Amino acid sequence: MNHAVARVPVVREPHAVHRASPLRRLFEPFWVIPALVTIAAVALGFVLPLLDAALHHQIGVAFPGGPAGARSVLGTIASAMISVTGLVFSITMVVMQLASSQFSPRILQDFLSTRITQWTLGVFVASFVYALTVLREVRGAADDAEAFVPQLSVSLAYLLVLTAFILFPAFIRTIMSLIQVSQVVSRVGDATCAAVAEYFPDEDTLPEQADWEPRGTPSLVRVGDRHGHVVEVDEQRLTTLAHEKDLHLDLLPAPGAFLAPGTPLARVWGEVTDDVRDAVEDAVVLAAERRSTHDPGFGVRQLVDVAERALSPGINDPTTATQVVFELRRVLGTAVRRHDRPRHVADDDGVARLRIRPATVAELLTLGVEEIAHYGAGGVQIPRRLATLLDELEDVTLDRHRTALERTRALVTRRLEDA
Repeated sequence: MNHAVARVPVVREPHAVHRASPLRRLFEPFWVIPALVTIAAVALGFVLPLLDAALHHQIGVAFPGGPAGARSVLGTIASAMISVTGLVFSITMVVMQLASSQFSPRILQDFLSTRITQWTLGVFVASFVYALTVLREVRGAADDAEAFVPQLSVSLAYLLVLTAFILFPAFIRTIMSLIQVSQVVSRVGDATCAAVAEYFPDEDTLPEQADWEPRGTPSLVRVGDRHGHVVEVDEQRLTTLAHEKDLHLDLLPAPGAFLAPGTPLARVWGEVTDDVRDAVEDAVVLAAERRSTHDPGFGVRQLVDVAERALSPGINDPTTATQVVFELRRVLGTAVRRHDRPRHVADDDGVARLRIRPATVAELLTLGVEEIAHYGAGGVQIPRRLATLLDELEDVTLDRHRTALERTRALVTRRLEDA
């Protein structure tokens, strides 16, 4: 089947996936920092007593007590630290459960990625294991060997306790801010505004034009054994592949779409070899959870989830939903002042090689207000705030988005009338 030549707007600087460094990927899981701090504490617990033995009590500011006093201090530190560690862990779990039930389970990543929580848990556990490790090196006069008190090691245990209790108020302050609805909404809004500003172009000039001319009958490339949400697409790699193999690619999933094994991934015009199939699949990054970096709709989804949870009969908090509408005004206001991304990507020769399904401003408008209008139609605040939101967006929008804005207004009106 032959396709007619179409003159289409194109992206001339395709997005390239920059793989995170191994060191950065290492520190992404929640448990890494606590584990590393604990391992370091165990190592210090073995090494410092050796240094103590070599110094022969030559440090005047070190712990001055005897074996009984050292054992008492280290035992007290160990028992206290394990108790407070349980408290820190319990507080973290309660806050995560509260955030999941009150706001949305999709914002839990913000809580897990908080460094102060990781460091606090790590230092408390490290203090506990360090005290136990040093305790085994303390020998009294009644023991078979010569009496030995690792004074420097005991002093460091005391410093670890001070560090832990300095971190504890900071941890409590961070936890308190994480569960404040205004902070949650503002934090998600900041990330979404940044994603919108990066995703949608703001150039005043029209995009360049190129020929989209696929020939022949396309072949279908499907997802292999992987599954997950589309979090990033290496457009540069796909465009380079199409240029080198003289292909035309039509990528089917949109940002954030969930792909299961066997799901259609792309249509390809040209010779499709196993290498081409593997390259197309490898260029689409999948993950268990969506990310707002290259998927601005996910940030809007998070805000809408918070509003819907607030409007549910079990919570009935329209003021929180109103705060979300205010934040959506900022996010959508950023979007309507920008252009939609072109649907085609050109190679270095100016030939359109790749067709994509980018997120659009119209989709963000619908996503941002439709469900809130449905669930908030029976209240007083939400209909009024949504009307104000749409009026303010109309004042700042580009002309090309006015039609989409009017469709969104009609959709909201219909939702309010149907409620």
